[in-house]
Amino acid sequence: MTLVTAGRFILASASPRRNELLRSIGLDFTVEPSDVDETYVNGEPPRDHVLRLSREKARAISLRHPDAWVLGADTVVVIGDEVLGKPKTVAEAREMLGKLSGREHRVFTGFTIAGERAGVLVGDVVESSVLFRKISPEEMTWYVESDEPYDKAGGYAAQGKSGFLIRAITGSYTNVIGLPLCEVVDTLKRVGVIRFSGGGFDGDDRG
Repeated sequence: MTLVTAGRFILASASPRRNELLRSIGLDFTVEPSDVDETYVNGEPPRDHVLRLSREKARAISLRHPDAWVLGADTVVVIGDEVLGKPKTVAEAREMLGKLSGREHRVFTGFTIAGERAGVLVGDVVESSVLFRKISPEEMTWYVESDEPYDKAGGYAAQGKSGFLIRAITGSYTNVIGLPLCEVVDTLKRVGVIRFSGGGFDGDDRG
């Protein structure tokens, strides 16, 4: 069994996690980060933010490669009403993880599929809830002194060293990593971008 794409496929993201998730299902693609400005707009709801950025990323690369299919995505972590970005320093990582410690937070990922020539621009937002157990001082120091927190929203990686801090996840696990595979694959099938061997691009999988 193989996964077949209806033309060239591009991931508009430099995220190693998204790359690994798509590779894990056998998707053949290239990577071309969009370098879109990810500045948060004051008052913008998290759902609107991630969907807007995913659309801008996908659209930017789609305009460069109008015959290709492009996937853009963006993920944020929200605790209460505060959006947590990617920590740049040990102090920022410690502060973020201190806010998450012993509490439940939400992870939003927006994704967009773009095909300029095909006239396709579709997307969605997936939300998951993550409950952290209480982080002890020695665990906090050990983790923030590693290299893991510093390119990840919220300062942690569910699939990495911080996995032991997670008591429960409600919703998509891959969404917490950075790309909700179930919803992405469903959308790719619906618009005719991919098929699993044995099917066809005649509309059977686009219902």
